[in-house]
Amino acid sequence: MPMLELQGIHTYYGHVQALKGVDVTVEQGEIVTLIGANGAGKSTLLMTICGNPRATRGKIMFEGQDITRAPISTIVRQGVQQVPEGRRIFSRMTVLENLQMGATLGDPAHYKSDLDRMFGMFSILEKRQTQRAGTLSGGEQQMLAICRALMSRPRLLMLDEPSLGLAPLIVKQIFKTIQDLNRENGTTILLVEQNAFHALKVAHRAYVLQNGEIRLQGSGQELLSNPEVRALYLEGGHHAP
Repeated sequence: MPMLELQGIHTYYGHVQALKGVDVTVEQGEIVTLIGANGAGKSTLLMTICGNPRATRGKIMFEGQDITRAPISTIVRQGVQQVPEGRRIFSRMTVLENLQMGATLGDPAHYKSDLDRMFGMFSILEKRQTQRAGTLSGGEQQMLAICRALMSRPRLLMLDEPSLGLAPLIVKQIFKTIQDLNRENGTTILLVEQNAFHALKVAHRAYVLQNGEIRLQGSGQELLSNPEVRALYLEGGHHAP
């Protein structure tokens, strides 16, 4: 049984259809990547899983339970956490307060060890823990957004464009962290990303979304070597050395 299964998902914004019968599965312990151009429906897919907007047709199953119409709070408490595009940290709160907000859904008994783990992943956050989050660099804010989500010990971590607007060295650090979370902690990850080269390199499996429909799917390596994927997503400045 997949951890997450989307079956024939249709989603609308008003009269505009954003997703058109999308089928996606995520197995426990996988990194699954979703790539596609701007406006393809990638972020909408993540938000639909979380319940805002709602799927108008189809079914979303999480660990065997139908969450298609479940309240957003229930979905989050079941272990689904999203790091949204643009990070959306609490800019007026300190780094530590942001992490404490993430921990409100976690077990208080694990708070100290989880906090130590976050600071072990990104030591800069420990140095900046009393600093207002809004004064951090873009890369540091992205690290904080990831750690805030991890403080709740999610079963499924969904990342929306984690490399957007970041310097190349920070991008490499973020993708290394994604791999480490998966390899060392077994964290299941659904990754939406425009940097197709890096995203496919870390993915066990991947989907290509075009105009609200799944166009291609396969292993990360299969899509990296696919001529159509290379032409559309890897040869227009997205390929990293």
